[in-house]
Amino acid sequence: MFDEILCRIVDETKGGIGAVLMGYDGIAVDQYFLPREGFDLQLVAVEYANILKEVRKTAEILRSGETEEVSIRTEKYYVIIRTVGDEYFVVMTLERDGNYGKARYLLTREVPQLLSALA
Repeated sequence: MFDEILCRIVDETKGGIGAVLMGYDGIAVDQYFLPREGFDLQLVAVEYANILKEVRKTAEILRSGETEEVSIRTEKYYVIIRTVGDEYFVVMTLERDGNYGKARYLLTREVPQLLSALA
């Protein structure tokens, strides 16, 4: 079920490369990504997970509410991290010229289905 949801998010986003559903322990629950030489989406997800943990801690200290999403823009890619409940998150990577807005929309739209599948 997870792979279907991740596949839908990536395939419906222009420029989508892949998505990984992970726990905050750094273990991937499932992943879907298009073959791409020289690009390790699993490694990207693990490394950016550390950033999300720090952002969560900061939001807690500042009492600004729960972190829902973090976006990172690099020279080549967008990385969007969307929380899925208290224990999981999705890391999606897309090309810089991809449809960033649609990626964010699809991630938000699919969170309830991911939560339901995790239950």
